[in-house]
Amino acid sequence: MSTSGPPTPRQRLLDAAADLFYRQGIGAVGVDLVSKTAGVSKRTLYQQFGSKDRLIAESLDAHGNAILGLYIPAENRGAPARQQILAVFDGLSRWTASETFRGCPFVNTATELADPGHPARRIARDYKLRLREYFADQAERGQATDPQRLADELIVVFDGAIVQAVMGTGQHRDAVRTAVQALLDAHRLP
Repeated sequence: MSTSGPPTPRQRLLDAAADLFYRQGIGAVGVDLVSKTAGVSKRTLYQQFGSKDRLIAESLDAHGNAILGLYIPAENRGAPARQQILAVFDGLSRWTASETFRGCPFVNTATELADPGHPARRIARDYKLRLREYFADQAERGQATDPQRLADELIVVFDGAIVQAVMGTGQHRDAVRTAVQALLDAHRLP
């Protein structure tokens, strides 16, 4: 039996930073607010991370698997690949309808940070590529005509659906699912 105590100051900082950066934006959140929200001193923040840039990167990485968990359904090898892919978009549809939705944390991070060499941009890209890899794996499993191309097309629809939700420009609730089904049909994914 393992007992875990209260979160460490480092974990509180990672959690506070991830939440604040997502809700308010990276540029709008300073280290003072992160420290105050986490209930630790700014000195502790700098001892743990050295800089806001490293805090941004490490908080995104620490929460990356949980974010992917919002996108990727639990592994069900018995389910058809088509069903698994559609489940991603059904989950996305539910998430985008929530009051707390403010876009994809990976895309938000990449667009807020102008420096292409920023470590958080690399982390955001790596996690987004894991979603693309999931699509490619499912497309391969379902014997799509071109699994890699289908994965690229699904990422385009996925990110487009997020932008549409953030901007409030969608007029048809089923548009994303219809587009995905058309792609799956075009690639002969049963």
